[in-house]
Order: sequence, then C-alpha cells, then structure tokens
Amino acid sequence: MSIIDSHSHVKQGAQEHFKRLQDDICRAVETIDGKETFTEDHWSHPTAGGGRARMLQDGAIFEKAGVNFSAVAAPLSENLATRLSVPLQNIFATGISLVMHPCSPMVPTVHMNLRYLELADGNAWFGGGADLTPYYLFPEDAQHFHAVWKAICDKYDSSWYPRFKKSCDEYFFISHRKEARGVGGIFFDYLKGDLDQLLEFVQDVGHGILESYIPIVERRRHEPWGEREKEWQKIRRGRYVEFNLIYDRGTLFGLETEGRTESILMSLPPEVKWPYDYRPEAGTREEALVTILQHPREWV
Repeated sequence: MSIIDSHSHVKQGAQEHFKRLQDDICRAVETIDGKETFTEDHWSHPTAGGGRARMLQDGAIFEKAGVNFSAVAAPLSENLATRLSVPLQNIFATGISLVMHPCSPMVPTVHMNLRYLELADGNAWFGGGADLTPYYLFPEDAQHFHAVWKAICDKYDSSWYPRFKKSCDEYFFISHRKEARGVGGIFFDYLKGDLDQLLEFVQDVGHGILESYIPIVERRRHEPWGEREKEWQKIRRGRYVEFNLIYDRGTLFGLETEGRTESILMSLPPEVKWPYDYRPEAGTREEALVTILQHPREWV
C-alpha cells in the first residue's frame, strides 16, 4: 500500500464530514433567519471534482450568508508549489467555508474555513479556523466566542488554544491598516501528525461554529440601530474586502487552482463603502472598536 492510499479513510472521512456539516449549518441558519432559504449550485472543476455552493440573501437576519463545500484534484501551479515549498505535483483538497454577513450592524460577521489537503507524494495536513468580526464591540460576545474554541482545543492539547489564537491574531491582520480584521478566534495550518485524531478535532471545530455564533446572534438581533450604525458597518466591511482580496490564502488558493470564482468570492459583503480618509469621532463606540482592533487582547 502506498503512503497516499493509507490516507484514503481520512480523505473520505473529511469529505463526508464537510458535506454533512454544510447541511447542518444551512438548516440552523435557515431556522434562525426565518425568512429566506439557501439556493444551491453544483459546479465541476476543470480537472477533477467540484462542489456545492449555497447562498442565502436578503433574509430577516442575514443580508448574505454563504456555505460552500468542495473536493477537487488539480495540478499545483508553479506559484502554489513555491509557496508550499514542494515539487510540482497533483494536489487534492476538500473543505468547507462559510461567511455570514448580518443585516444588523449590532450582529457580527462570522467566518469559518476547514480543509484537508493531500499531495501526490503522500504529504497531508489539515488547516482552518474561525474568527469573529464585530462592528460594535460587546466584550461578552468575544469572550463567549473564544471560550467555545478554547474548550474544543483543550480536549486535545492545552497548548493549542493559545497557539491557534495567536496565529489567528497574526493571520487576520490588515498590515496596510495596522489593525486586525476582527476579534479573532483560532487559526491553524499545516496541522500534521495523527490524521485520525486531527480529523476528530476538525469535526469538533465544525460543530463548534453554531455553538460559538448562534447565541451571539440571538443576543444582538434585537439591538436598536439606525443609519449611522449602518454606515459604519459598510465602512468596516470595506476592511473585510481588503483582507480577503489582498491577503487571504484561501482566496489565492482557489483562484490559482481554477476554482469556481463565484464560490471563492462569496465571502464578499453585498454593500460596502470606502469614504476617503474616514476617521471615527473621538470617544465614540466606533473609535473604541478600532482601538481594540489595533491591539489584540486575550478574551478568555
């Protein structure tokens, strides 16, 4: 048996988990939104595989919510092989990605991505994470979000949460703005070793997204807001777009492996503003958020 064949049960298990997780998350989001349902597109990759893209738009709670599953096999581009520090060869990748953009600026945006990658030479690893992007900061929400991820990480290794939390703060940092995209969460990449145990961990992370996010939505969905708060949400969404188009590895990987463009860019919010040299007024909640984003903190 070859090295890559020995990973076949992990490869299959990851694909099956990500597909079930997509179903579970979509059902939960439709339930809490109460107005709209997900549409589904099936797509095929030019070389092998494909995916299911699901999108909910103009809901009662969510202005735009995307939950995508994919499993593709493709040759590495020279740029991607260089970035991974491996020879040119075929790669298999399966994963789930989601972004929820709420209507209310009092409800934060959430993102999660989980993936399993396997090279033709047998090298294999997991990556992913989840992070929270509030427009108005409620510290107890950030504490709840982080507490869920700490509890999941601690089941496997007490060093994982501080390590993955630090990685998240460093990864979701908009260098040209000198501020974080949001209040973080966890982020891990090139997670290798006991792939069966790592698959269990990734499954727990997948299930944790609902536990970490839905209670926050329930708490904040009825918070009052007006035009001022909506304008601020659109400005902050501009930062989200900047990160995803300039820095995000998943976006770059998808485009370089000829993934479906609409699915790759589903993370972009529907309405965004870029007023020139906008600075929040001193002493406001808007300024308070930016101050926090410039200095990532410990939440649990």
